[in-house]
Amino acid sequence: MNHSAPGNADKTGESLAARFAEAPHIAASATEERRFEDWLAELEPAQLARLETLLVHPFARDILAGIAEFSPYLFDLVRADAPRLIRLLECDPDAHLATLIAEARDAVLVATDEAEVMRRLRRMKAEAALLTALCDIGGVWPVMRVTAALTDVAVSSVQAALQYQLRQEAARGKILPPDPEAPEQGCGLIVLAMGKMGAGELNYSSDIDLIVFFDPEATTLAPDIEPQPFFVRVTQGMARMLQQRTYDGYVFRVDLRLRPDPSSTQVAISRDAALNYYEREGRTWERAAMIKARACAGDAKAGEALLAEIAPFVWRKHLDFAALADVHDMKRQMQTYRGQSEIAVEGHNVKVGRGGIREIEFFAQTQQLIAGGRHPELRVRPTLAALDILASSNWITSAARDELTTAYEFLRRVEHRLQMIADEQTHALPEDKEAVERFARFFGYPDREAFARDLLRQLQIVQGHYEKLFEGDDPTGTAELPALDYGAGPDDPRLLQYLTTLGFKKPAALAQTIRDWITGDYRVFRNDQTRSAFVEFVPALIDGLARAEEPDRAVVAFDQFLGALQLGGRLITLLGQNRDLVALVALVLGAAPRLGEMLARKPQLMDGLIDPRFFGAMPDKQELSARLAATVRDADSYEEFLDRLRLFGQESLFLIGTRILSGTVSAQQASTAFADVAEGTVHTVHDLVAERFAAQHGRIKDQQTAIIAMGRLGSREMTASSDLDLILLYDFDSDNPDSDGPKSLQGAHYFARFTQRLISAFTTRTNYGVLYEIDMRLRPSGRAGPVASSLVSFADYQANEAWTWEHMALTRARVVSASDEFRERIERIIRDVLTRRRDRAIIANDVADMRRAIAQEKGDSDHWDLKYAAGGMVDIDFIAQYLQLVHAHDKPEILDVSTLQVLDNAARLGALPHSEAEILRAAARLYHDLTQILRLCVSDGFKPDTAGTDLQRVMARAGDAPDFSSLEARVKETQGEVRRVFTALLEGTSSASAR
Repeated sequence: MNHSAPGNADKTGESLAARFAEAPHIAASATEERRFEDWLAELEPAQLARLETLLVHPFARDILAGIAEFSPYLFDLVRADAPRLIRLLECDPDAHLATLIAEARDAVLVATDEAEVMRRLRRMKAEAALLTALCDIGGVWPVMRVTAALTDVAVSSVQAALQYQLRQEAARGKILPPDPEAPEQGCGLIVLAMGKMGAGELNYSSDIDLIVFFDPEATTLAPDIEPQPFFVRVTQGMARMLQQRTYDGYVFRVDLRLRPDPSSTQVAISRDAALNYYEREGRTWERAAMIKARACAGDAKAGEALLAEIAPFVWRKHLDFAALADVHDMKRQMQTYRGQSEIAVEGHNVKVGRGGIREIEFFAQTQQLIAGGRHPELRVRPTLAALDILASSNWITSAARDELTTAYEFLRRVEHRLQMIADEQTHALPEDKEAVERFARFFGYPDREAFARDLLRQLQIVQGHYEKLFEGDDPTGTAELPALDYGAGPDDPRLLQYLTTLGFKKPAALAQTIRDWITGDYRVFRNDQTRSAFVEFVPALIDGLARAEEPDRAVVAFDQFLGALQLGGRLITLLGQNRDLVALVALVLGAAPRLGEMLARKPQLMDGLIDPRFFGAMPDKQELSARLAATVRDADSYEEFLDRLRLFGQESLFLIGTRILSGTVSAQQASTAFADVAEGTVHTVHDLVAERFAAQHGRIKDQQTAIIAMGRLGSREMTASSDLDLILLYDFDSDNPDSDGPKSLQGAHYFARFTQRLISAFTTRTNYGVLYEIDMRLRPSGRAGPVASSLVSFADYQANEAWTWEHMALTRARVVSASDEFRERIERIIRDVLTRRRDRAIIANDVADMRRAIAQEKGDSDHWDLKYAAGGMVDIDFIAQYLQLVHAHDKPEILDVSTLQVLDNAARLGALPHSEAEILRAAARLYHDLTQILRLCVSDGFKPDTAGTDLQRVMARAGDAPDFSSLEARVKETQGEVRRVFTALLEGTSSASAR
């Protein structure tokens, strides 16, 4: 297939179907062809005949068959309106898009109510979404024509929604427009399109980033109307019209969080307040964001005037050191050390991952920031236009432009295809090879390997150019470390000047700290050889700390670390030989003191960080099991076995935690890795304790034991602080209940003692602490029941006595240690329980009651309590569990232990509208991303006011937000959306409860 995607749009006059130039790869024995053919068979004869005449064109049938198999969202659009599909396949795509937008705009002008406007805009968006997808998948439009088309639809939608709101306000006498047909003219309200919308580069399932300002001195407001509340209300109305989910879906998700300090400001900000903010507090990322800003709706003249007034903030006149330092600060924040190993394809984020889209955008934007003040020709919005002008102006080579342009177009097409699957704003490839194989075929490749080769080549090209950016004038001075007296202290002007050049804001304090390191009484330096090695390492250490996100804070954290270190010679040697790791260690020390304490106690943990495999693909369950077996294989005693298990667990926690902080694994990958470590440990402990217990008490005839994981281990959604929710089941020959050992035990007593021994292996505190905390309250009858349950009593309890909440918990049950035969018996019982018919109203009431009870006990008002907050993770988990209990009888395929997979299944099976599933999936991913960080870095509840800047930055990065204030606003908005879905589905306040 042609991944440069030049498009096939020049065949003027020919139908879209005739212009297709490529298609998804359809396997000969695949089901996608049958799924599409089944749909064709349901059509009316006239529609089928008309469609068949279009499907004779090359690629047309494979495109639709591929959509049927790989994209639930697009296939829903296809099935919902066959005449629409036929209309699109017959059209000239460029002319049809222009007509579609114009007709929607005209319809809005004559609409009599808001519902009609919303309906018209949603139907326009749905048709445009299918049209652009067909043009992208079929290679008809080049990728940047696709992004321009999506942007045109967005701009027109924003203008139409805002104009309707203003017309309504004019009818109420709130504004007095000179031209009632164009109430936006002179109204003083300015809507800036930011990011990809501003640059005309929207991706397929993009949010639209808007900032809304108003000029209170130049409006058409009636004399008695206050500007701020009026324009806030209009902005909220416009956003609601675009993003509220209705029967017809939504138009665009609206993101208003790029405004100044979004967690504490209104959604519309006055012009003077904005200018004051940018002049006094504007940050580097906000300068970069404003490169792409353009006035897209509202008062056009006022918008252009405002952009002209903001321009000096963005485009500085002089190519000075401060501007260059800003750029290096941006690069440092993006470039937390991520190793030099091979990039893993599975789970890779093509937007923010290594070699991704953001690095190309950064490459262009930062050079625009540096030089755009003196060279106005560089002040262009589109990324590729910027690369072109940078090349023609000799800022970069033509080869760099060409390579980055090809990579950008390729990665944007990958991004689009990912988002077409479920209309989600996702940028990450699937986590497993089988799913990547399916994606590769949707993208037109025959298999994963062919796709991976092209993807990795482009990522590596981008990474190569990105790493060389400003390499020659790096103010951190990595090329050569000057010969200075680092022990001279704050009285040496040469040392202070050098530290300032590196970017430290408190050079005198740092100089004193360095002197203390070299001459002070640190316990770790009582060994002269260690002190000598450290003195030699100091220049490289300072260089590495300068590359931390906040160099001065990194120094303080490292100083505290040195104070806690006892035997550090090996650690200092390793850091001296791997300078790039210093910035990563500084991040760990600053953001996650818990990990820093582990490293201070066990410097050998650093070994894992320099392993070339560390930054590659995460080890799978099999590899982890092999490592664990090697760790405990030659333990001389049971006590040493327990110590080694704990050391393995702590090393795994440290390594996975460091990868979370460095941004080199997704939350899902980290969750799976934590679960794999726990599962391997459970299986190992189960086997050893069973063996030792049998040596003392013997075995019972035909005995079987199994450990069932519940909760976060069961769903493979663990964090660094998760305990283990376990149930132990057993079975034996009831006619022969006595064990055959020297200290014989009988039946239930045998297994109760065995379970207590098992719990002790996890929870006994040794020199290396506790392995895991164990929670067995989810067993039948909870604390009142026996610690171990027979299989017969478990089945009887679940069938006849268990409460709804216990069946909710059972949706996550997963057998993690048992013989194959016993595992199958248990899984059959669980499946039978979950797939029995239930009364939907009763279950909904039970789930809602339980959620209210939890809110009363735990509270739900703290939005940073991501688990228990109203609209938090518990709401999403309960929705997934409710859907399984009420639909599993008729649709058993809905069942899965993973909340995200259940939501996918529910949407695919029609048990949950795609729009609601998308809200919940996006929210769950955000909560998982942030929860992994918080569980790693915070012992108690998270309090933003006392959280360090390091932690806030890591959280903002994890939430893909430009700063912490934007992240906080996103969390609040997300929780509101989730709570709305929860209420509609489980408390019957909308038509969703009838589904």
